[in-house]
Amino acid sequence: MRVLDAEGNQVGIMPTRDGIKLAEEAGLDLVEISPNAVPPVCRVMDYGKYKYQMSKKANEAKKKQAVIHLKEVKLRSGTDEHDFQFKMRHVERFLADGDKAKITIVFRGREMAHIDLGREVLKRVAETIKDKGIIEQHPRMEGKSLTMIIAPAAK
Repeated sequence: MRVLDAEGNQVGIMPTRDGIKLAEEAGLDLVEISPNAVPPVCRVMDYGKYKYQMSKKANEAKKKQAVIHLKEVKLRSGTDEHDFQFKMRHVERFLADGDKAKITIVFRGREMAHIDLGREVLKRVAETIKDKGIIEQHPRMEGKSLTMIIAPAAK
């Protein structure tokens, strides 16, 4: 295997037991860096310190990830104008925050005979937020409810 010392300088190609002996003399560990290389590359280092640095890098990468939540707004096919506008302000706020919005039209009892009214409400929702978001999932029935998912528009 190819061995690198603690500073990263190449020591050379040597048998495994010689690499381990070299690491023990330095009071460090022999860590395999690249197992797929020919010959495999190992480095003399403090393994505990290496694991700590890798976990710090992983945490930094995790902090920079954007988390997108799915927020739900429920409507009915007979929702009044003021209530509709109120709910649309919520949807716009969700999209502005970078979250997705799930619009659900709930049908009860005889309302199931008028699914077309629910589709009209969802068309109206799409028209209201067309500049702030894009429709990720078009309206579809799920049991007794009609759902549509809207994602924030690309900035």
